[in-house]
Amino acid sequence: MNNQNNVVFGAGPLGIWVAHVLIEQGKKVTIVNRSGIISSGNIEGVTVVAADASNSEEVFEVCKGTNSVFHCAMPPYTQWPEKFPALTKGIISGVKKAGAKLIYGDNLYGYGSTNGAVISEDLPYKAIGSKGKIRASMAEMILSEEGIEAVIGRGSDFYGPMVKNSVLGETFFQSALLGKAVNLLGNIDLPHTYTYIKDFAAALVKLSDSPDSFGEIWHVPNSPTISTRQLVEITERQINQTIKVRSAGKLMVSLLGLFNPILKETKEMMYEWEQPYIVDHNKFENMFGSETTPHEVAVKETVEWHEEELKDGK
Repeated sequence: MNNQNNVVFGAGPLGIWVAHVLIEQGKKVTIVNRSGIISSGNIEGVTVVAADASNSEEVFEVCKGTNSVFHCAMPPYTQWPEKFPALTKGIISGVKKAGAKLIYGDNLYGYGSTNGAVISEDLPYKAIGSKGKIRASMAEMILSEEGIEAVIGRGSDFYGPMVKNSVLGETFFQSALLGKAVNLLGNIDLPHTYTYIKDFAAALVKLSDSPDSFGEIWHVPNSPTISTRQLVEITERQINQTIKVRSAGKLMVSLLGLFNPILKETKEMMYEWEQPYIVDHNKFENMFGSETTPHEVAVKETVEWHEEELKDGK
């Protein structure tokens, strides 16, 4: 086993898959969250500890002697303003004191709407909603901090095994498997870049291993952009049945948001689903190549995972 130690903050799907990639490379891994328990069960070779990521001293204690720290932690969607910046600040301070490298798994919210233009790393931050502004400010916080090596990898809307809280998450795949109508957003015939969660994790680990990647932002590689409808059709072929789709526009999301906190928070992101949403990952591809999972394979693996969840009554 490689003696290199790695700490992963966050036991959501991204953190778990980062841990899997690191373990496959023979590296030591510690996963950190508030409870010290991961819902996906134990991962062989991984240590799980409890700590408050917003407390820099607790972060430091966990990260002492660590080579690389992956920030994949995220508070509940409805609690971003009060918890996310503090959590990120605590991780930055603790990791800096420990002398470790920081790898941050980010999304694309900070750019805001591009009116359908291709999304590249050199775009300015123009988000007007609170979640986009929070993401932009945290990215600036990380890269402007002196005395710490940091790199940011950004993924688009993701799906895959263990992904539940996503447009193509639990409600989509399990509803489809149960023969129920699925609820989607906006115009499903527009091109929309989706990130497969395993590809996101692999890209973050690759960035962590490259000294030349630090100090910069990288869009992780994705399979060719297709429409949401095409992904529905791929899923139909995989489960061998037709999927009935209901798609909500901004007005409907606004109305439903009066009763559903998650949908209320989703309203500011509706531009993603009302215009082409295409992500450029040429920078990453030119440096590292672009090994991505074809959507057909990714959907197959995702469907199989959700079938097991349904079988287990989850």
